[in-house]
Amino acid sequence: MDKEIRIKVPRYKQIALDIASRIANGEFKEGAKIFGRSSLAGEYNVSPETIRRAIILLEDMEVVQATLGSGVVITSKRNAHKYMESNQNKESISSLRSDVLDLLAKKKAIETEIMEIIDKIIDYSERLKNTNPMNPVEIPISDDSHLIGKTISESKFWQNTGATIIGIRRGKDLILSPGPYMEMEKNDKILAVGDAAIIERAKDFMKTL
Repeated sequence: MDKEIRIKVPRYKQIALDIASRIANGEFKEGAKIFGRSSLAGEYNVSPETIRRAIILLEDMEVVQATLGSGVVITSKRNAHKYMESNQNKESISSLRSDVLDLLAKKKAIETEIMEIIDKIIDYSERLKNTNPMNPVEIPISDDSHLIGKTISESKFWQNTGATIIGIRRGKDLILSPGPYMEMEKNDKILAVGDAAIIERAKDFMKTL
């Protein structure tokens, strides 16, 4: 299964967003100074360099202005709101992307489980094929089969054999319930159901030139 992928927001971006939130909600007022980088580093329990990078982000958005020796001054509550909205949209996209990756991983896990169950059914059916006509049997398409290149509809498989195709194994993939326009290829293996006589007709039909 593919490894689950999570998008982690860097710490300095988290701090920049938190400071913007504090400005937006009025904790820090426009024109006021907030603590220097060393004090903020202590408050957020990070290095001064991390705080410096967070302040640079806010300066770029004209939320604050940092002056050497004078600390950090709040310049725009409005821009703090804009910065928050911009990052919330990015977080939403990241969250949706993560959800899609989660679903794809689950889909792949379900497909793998289905293939394992089908393999078990085939194994049982080989041992019990004369007791239940609904057990699927896996029949390989020979290299010289007339079915290669034909769709299921064109082959008139059911009309000629009475067997129903419930799947096609192609390499490592298992295609369940293939439609009438599914084209059969060399090295495919057909999963068919029917009684013993029907399955034998299917095997003969697949070899017929």
